[in-house]
Amino acid sequence: MTYLSSVKGVSMGSNVAPTTVRTRLRIPLRFDDGYAVDAEAVTFTGLVDGLEHLALVLGDPAGAEVPLVRLHSECLTGDVFGSARCDCGPQLREATERIAGVGGYLLYLRQEGRGIGLYSKLDAYALQDTGLDTFAANTALGLPEDGRDYTAAAQMLTALGVGTIDLLSNNPDKAEQLIAHHIQIRHRLRTGVFANSTNIRYLQAKVDKQGHQITLAS
Repeated sequence: MTYLSSVKGVSMGSNVAPTTVRTRLRIPLRFDDGYAVDAEAVTFTGLVDGLEHLALVLGDPAGAEVPLVRLHSECLTGDVFGSARCDCGPQLREATERIAGVGGYLLYLRQEGRGIGLYSKLDAYALQDTGLDTFAANTALGLPEDGRDYTAAAQMLTALGVGTIDLLSNNPDKAEQLIAHHIQIRHRLRTGVFANSTNIRYLQAKVDKQGHQITLAS
């Protein structure tokens, strides 16, 4: 497949070499609540953005009618340190178990802070503490509200031989970008709602500003 351009502006020339699988290896995954599962980690050569994205193969995708897929953007504060400012850590934990149960792929994308990087994300956090929401804080820093581009995710799926998926996501932009890159989506499944007193404004901003399908208690 030739990628001509991404929805968010990564230029793809016609002579770009195809993405291929670089390495496969089994790794055990362990979560703080005791849940554990083995996954096959897959790395790639030829991703358009040059970042070290990772695919985790969970369960038996070959045995599934259509594999379940989640595009999960890296969040050091939430995934590793358990920050309650977002819902990333709980979403990662939930997605791992749900995908393992039916067979599919978790694409762990190195797009910290919606693509703005760790330091800029923490700068944005400081602005959020003054009253700005997550998107307004990014804009105040002169950065895009959401700079993530999912061209590489489509390349990863294509390299894995996956053309049709069930997508585990509340974010309509993920679906739109994958479809633009010829990944067929049979069903969109919502993630759970992981609201707390710290992240409720963050979740509400995702609903209000970008149309995320999250049902919050009124």
